[in-house]
Amino acid sequence: MELSLHRLRMLRELHRRGTVTAAAAALHYTASAVSQQLAQLERDVGAKLFERLGRRVQLTELGVLLTEHAEEILGAVERATLALEEAQESVTVRLTAGVWASVASGLMPVALTALAVDYPGIHVRTRELAPEDTAGAVRDGTLDFSFVLDYSDAPMAWDTNLERSVIAVERLHAAVPSGAVPAGVVSLLELAEHPWILASRKSHFGRAVRVACQRNGFEPKINHEVEEQSTAMAMVAAGLGITLVSDLGLTLRPDGVDIVALTSPLIRTVSIASRTGALRRPALNLVIQAVRTAAAELGLGTASDEAETTTYPENTDVATN
Repeated sequence: MELSLHRLRMLRELHRRGTVTAAAAALHYTASAVSQQLAQLERDVGAKLFERLGRRVQLTELGVLLTEHAEEILGAVERATLALEEAQESVTVRLTAGVWASVASGLMPVALTALAVDYPGIHVRTRELAPEDTAGAVRDGTLDFSFVLDYSDAPMAWDTNLERSVIAVERLHAAVPSGAVPAGVVSLLELAEHPWILASRKSHFGRAVRVACQRNGFEPKINHEVEEQSTAMAMVAAGLGITLVSDLGLTLRPDGVDIVALTSPLIRTVSIASRTGALRRPALNLVIQAVRTAAAELGLGTASDEAETTTYPENTDVATN
């Protein structure tokens, strides 16, 4: 019997998530592709591994047994990869990173260009995901690392299976139509009467901004809900309202948008999330250092007391945006 690591990973996700559709979404495959691979796994094993109960899939006793061993096998593969990297004199490895728009456009080009010069054996592939999904994809093994955020006004607990390496500290600024706010600085409360363009409550960014507005004594009048800062600023340029934008998001600013400082700026911390123990990987540490250097070149420093790697209490909500 030969067991495919690829299929074992699919079986593990099926066990974790309960449906083929959810497992496929986590692994970025179609549901039909996952179903076919799981059917092939049953043929490889020569036994029934799962049965359908309505829309959900329940593992048989043999399926549960194989899943338990799959966890051990996949963990051993990761440990073997780490050991090989540590034993190599030169670093040669492929890593997959979870990103969103402002990180992809603001940090990664500078960091990956420098990395290619100093360490050409490190190849980083990026995958843009919904910000709230990136940390979960690291925990599940789909990604090697991802960028995540934490906001001063809405801090979030973290999963014990993840470690965080702080990259930079950003401020949020008001993005308004040209000429709409003549002053060079403005308070959140002074923006209360403007129509807002903001991410939905399901995003950590959307929740954090709403909490900040509430703490300043008002509920923002949201005319448009959009998730990407670039989309929100395009609507600001058209005169449809105002929004908040991060330092990294400023690289996406179109013409017709003024950036106004907040009197009490909202702060958010940009970090890299990786699985506990993964920071022993030399390649990952070199990538983290390259990204920190890129952030510093953009003027985004790290608070000295935040720059250490930290493990956080377990929580199903992992702070991202």
